[in-house]
Amino acid sequence: MLEAININSFPVFLLILVRVVAFFVTLPFFSYRTVPLPFKIGFSFFLAFIMFYTVDTSLVVVDEMYLFLVIKEALVGLLVGLIGYIIISAVQIAGGFIDFQMGFAIANVVDPQTGAQSPITGQYFYIFALLFLLSVDGHHLLIDGIVNSYQFVPIDSFIPFHNGNIAEFVIDAFNNMFLIAFQIAIPIVGCLFLVDVALGIIARTVPQLNVFVVGLPLKILVSFIAIFFFLSLYIVLVKYLFEMMFETMRGLMQLFGGA
Repeated sequence: MLEAININSFPVFLLILVRVVAFFVTLPFFSYRTVPLPFKIGFSFFLAFIMFYTVDTSLVVVDEMYLFLVIKEALVGLLVGLIGYIIISAVQIAGGFIDFQMGFAIANVVDPQTGAQSPITGQYFYIFALLFLLSVDGHHLLIDGIVNSYQFVPIDSFIPFHNGNIAEFVIDAFNNMFLIAFQIAIPIVGCLFLVDVALGIIARTVPQLNVFVVGLPLKILVSFIAIFFFLSLYIVLVKYLFEMMFETMRGLMQLFGGA
């Protein structure tokens, strides 16, 4: 208990607190506006206080490099949380693909969690994804990730930005994110493409029929039916998306640690 109030251990606690706070700034679910700010600050403080007893305090030396250690901790928290947020954004991108084909692209809604505009279908899928994340205790795994991050990125080491594997790893993560978004959207987009082909044939064979009047309600109806039938497939893809998010965050921390 004397170590907790020792002024010499405060620099180590500050480094841990900076990483935890930066992690929660960009981490999915915890960074949303709907989570109260006092809760974020208090939770970060007590989590950093618990993590303080798992870190070797003798590794940190307060010298002219200490400021760079603080910046490094902030970058580690921000970038690891951001890569997880980017991966889970595949759900929003898939919703944008679907809305563009449905005719809902002009009717974006403001996401109360992020404050940004998002597609209607993407927001619908995103709510399902968050509920699935909570149902499988994914938020506990995210917290466990930041707690165990010092096994990959020690508190006294720096990020090897000269390592080209980090940039290559981030590019591969982007590619996989767009691939999963395409896989989520392709069943509904494929059905709507067939509807467009059918409407084109009808427009050529029955010129008296106004396909622009009939087409939009028909595409919306087909979209709802397709979403209903492919919802189970969507849950499987979301499960794979979360597995990829955890693996990507782990892999990025390993690269930050020089592995």
